[in-house]
Amino acid sequence: MVRSLWTAATGMIAQQTNVDTIANNLANVNTTGYKTEVAEFKSLLYQTLQAKTTSANGEEKPIGAQVGLGVRNSAITSIFKDGSVYQSENDFAFAISGRGFFAVQGEDNTTYYTRNGNFGIAVGTNGLTLTDSDGRPVLDTNGKAIVFNKNLIASEITVDQNGTFYYPDANNQPKSLGITLGVYQFNNPAGLDKVGNSLFAQTAASGQVLNEAKAANLTKSKLMQGYLEGSSVQVADEMVNLIVAQRAYEMNSKAIQASDEMLQQANQLRR
Repeated sequence: MVRSLWTAATGMIAQQTNVDTIANNLANVNTTGYKTEVAEFKSLLYQTLQAKTTSANGEEKPIGAQVGLGVRNSAITSIFKDGSVYQSENDFAFAISGRGFFAVQGEDNTTYYTRNGNFGIAVGTNGLTLTDSDGRPVLDTNGKAIVFNKNLIASEITVDQNGTFYYPDANNQPKSLGITLGVYQFNNPAGLDKVGNSLFAQTAASGQVLNEAKAANLTKSKLMQGYLEGSSVQVADEMVNLIVAQRAYEMNSKAIQASDEMLQQANQLRR
């Protein structure tokens, strides 16, 4: 009975983490480029009550008796599938169709990756710098900050689906600026470290970053200017998952109550 108390307690803790994950998904239902997260579970150690070869008369048994000691969260995995695309009034809004990520330079000079393509232009002494909404410079295919000539009119800069920037010449014909928006991939994007602000950091689990402009045998992503990728959260699915997690939490709570009542009755046997 004491074992059942601790086992049910682990179930309640695991389902609380599950509810926390679902709540985070619902909170980010309108976050640009957000990917649905799923809580995964694994069983804890098993305790052997009776070995396979143990019986009352010493005969061999094909099956032993083991009882589980509960559950715990093994991982919270981001599901990297394309979200719905919606139009934006921002001239420097970009949506990615495919497995790619944009790259930005953090305040610590570390390169971070994101699916949030809601960018803007910061005017500085060096020219017009393409940045994310928090002012981090967006990187090109060479890992350099994207900076345009300060004499250019930002609203007339366009981008094709491959990420190449263009500006109209004297004849109003698009002319390449020699700058390409960097798009990067990972062999295992689920292994990326989530650092907040829709940013991801490379880890050993994610594998080395792959530059779409330079790596061979990669399926290239496509860019869409004037569009943003919405959250991949499906509210109906999350509400169903929330109900299931709530019921599982309640059942584990009932198991604790039942074990407590059994212990109470055992303690009263001598009275």
